[in-house]
Amino acid sequence: MLRALIDWFDSRTGIRAARAHLLDEPIPAGTGWSFVTGSVVLFLILVQLATGVVLTMYYVPAPDHAYASIRFIMDRLPFGSVLRGLHFFGASFIVVAALVHMLRVVALGSYKKPREVTWLTGVILLLLILGFALSGYLLPWDQKAYWATTVTINVARSGPMGEYVAGLLRGGSGLGPLTLLRWYSAHVFLLPACLIGFIVAHIYLMRRHGISGPVDPVAGHAKPFYPYHALKDTLAIALVFAALIACAVTFRAPLDAVADPTDATYVPRPEWYFLSLFQLLKYFPGPLEPVATQGLPGLVVLFLFLLPFLGKGTSRRLRDRPAVAAVFLLIGLVVTGLTVMGLRDTPGHSASEGWSPLAVAGSEFVKDARCTTCHRPGGAASEITTLAMLKDPDWLLSHVRDPQIIAPGLREPPSGGMSVGQAQSVLSYTRRVRAGKPLPPAMDADTRTASFVLGRYCASCHMIDGEGSPGAPDLTHVGKAHDAKWLHDWISAPDEIDAGANMPGFRDFLTEAQMSALVKYLAARK
Repeated sequence: MLRALIDWFDSRTGIRAARAHLLDEPIPAGTGWSFVTGSVVLFLILVQLATGVVLTMYYVPAPDHAYASIRFIMDRLPFGSVLRGLHFFGASFIVVAALVHMLRVVALGSYKKPREVTWLTGVILLLLILGFALSGYLLPWDQKAYWATTVTINVARSGPMGEYVAGLLRGGSGLGPLTLLRWYSAHVFLLPACLIGFIVAHIYLMRRHGISGPVDPVAGHAKPFYPYHALKDTLAIALVFAALIACAVTFRAPLDAVADPTDATYVPRPEWYFLSLFQLLKYFPGPLEPVATQGLPGLVVLFLFLLPFLGKGTSRRLRDRPAVAAVFLLIGLVVTGLTVMGLRDTPGHSASEGWSPLAVAGSEFVKDARCTTCHRPGGAASEITTLAMLKDPDWLLSHVRDPQIIAPGLREPPSGGMSVGQAQSVLSYTRRVRAGKPLPPAMDADTRTASFVLGRYCASCHMIDGEGSPGAPDLTHVGKAHDAKWLHDWISAPDEIDAGANMPGFRDFLTEAQMSALVKYLAARK
């Protein structure tokens, strides 16, 4: 019965012939693991399309609702944070996989005759992937989205027909609802249509000319794609997908504060795959900016398009193509160097080199009357700087927590010990004194305020920069897991987010300035 049904379906659709065409493709003998890269890229693209479709079911492409819809997806939708994580981190995975695939094609000379057009469609696919990454920037409508897009539009103005292109990207005189709608349309409709079309063309051309196989032919008969090479593809895809899921589950996709067009102090930082171009702008200021935004990137893209037609040799061995190897090596070194410099130039979250926020707080706490009553020139005990040199950390921690027990008989006993957080902060401060590290000479007011709050309250339960108490989640990189809005809501009233939360709310303990400084500081700790 089942066989008869399959025969009927095959007579109407030709499914058996289609299956044979897809899975029985002959693979040259010696085709190894390096040829799995194309399948990995295709799988990651399918993941992006699938997660993107689900995200569009909840996303609202309007400035008044875009940010809130992203927050709903991440905080209220079951597995929404993982879903957005798969889409967000998947962008980086695709860029890496596409670059690895391109380098494999170059290294094995697979772009040579008769596969020139296959290579050209691959270059276009790489540009489309980068276009997806760029157009997706604005959709969250947070600070990073708004200001990074502003920079992108300003860069577009430096090219040919710059004002026209910038106006097309904006959709109006300024960055607003039409801008978001146009970028959303490009990200969800235009780019996917182009991507699918070129994927079909790329696969068709690849099947027409066959897999290039190893550089040096290996004796033996060709084997069908399934199951021999399909097994390699499946294992490679499973490994990459497991890594992607691990990232999505472990790390929360970042989301800054909601876009504020009046906050001109915000410094946008692009994702790592655009960081080299961002860094390049620093070396071509003013009238030279088009060199960095149009000239040099344009030359690289032009080189990629012309690569199959540069050189008449037919050898696929890399050693027979030293010029190609040298150019790709040079481009790789320049891009890597610019990216590293860009990462180093990214503003950090530390108050100053060698000083943790608890140490900064401790430098204020030692001025408290409970310390200066005794630890002062001519006082009943050594000055705090001298005490730091004489006593071990455990003694100091116990003494600060309960001075009268650890040092009984004082003629002028202090009014009482400090909290656990304050004691940890004083201990952190004395460690810096012991190491001979002076207090940072300059520190912005928000950082100092945040440090004081961390030492006064948070360090009683949390660790930060390896110091504090290990009773609650570590705050060192809390900005990777939670955005500013979530942190503000959680610190204000944890029980409103999680009824079972065992952390007290600090809405009534912190001033508005203290809360703002603390949230800003923690959100920046990536």
